[in-house]
Amino acid sequence: MTITAYTLAVLLDLLVLFVGARFLYSPHAAASGYGVASTSGSPTAYLRIKGLRDGSYGLLGLALLAFVGPRAEAWYMLVVALLPLGDTFIVLRNGGSRAAAFGIHFATAVLVLVAAALLFTL
Repeated sequence: MTITAYTLAVLLDLLVLFVGARFLYSPHAAASGYGVASTSGSPTAYLRIKGLRDGSYGLLGLALLAFVGPRAEAWYMLVVALLPLGDTFIVLRNGGSRAAAFGIHFATAVLVLVAAALLFTL
């Protein structure tokens, strides 16, 4: 169980770090993958802010796991699960697909909560 908890936590932290990098380097493509397409006139700076936010969350998760321990990472993930849950509602309210809202964002929130629960058992 320990290996599973750590592996899932590291993979989720790396995934959010990847999402952040994608928003920094390819913001309009990343926005489409998010579930709400951006237009060419969309403010790229705001999309890059999201990238910086996501990248920072990924790095913070990795740092907590490496330097503080699984319990701190579990609490962190419990709080961070609010972000993909909020993303679910943002996609739904802004004309995005239900598949993206639930298949990407809601599923991510559930997976983050599962990771937190596993880490709490350590």
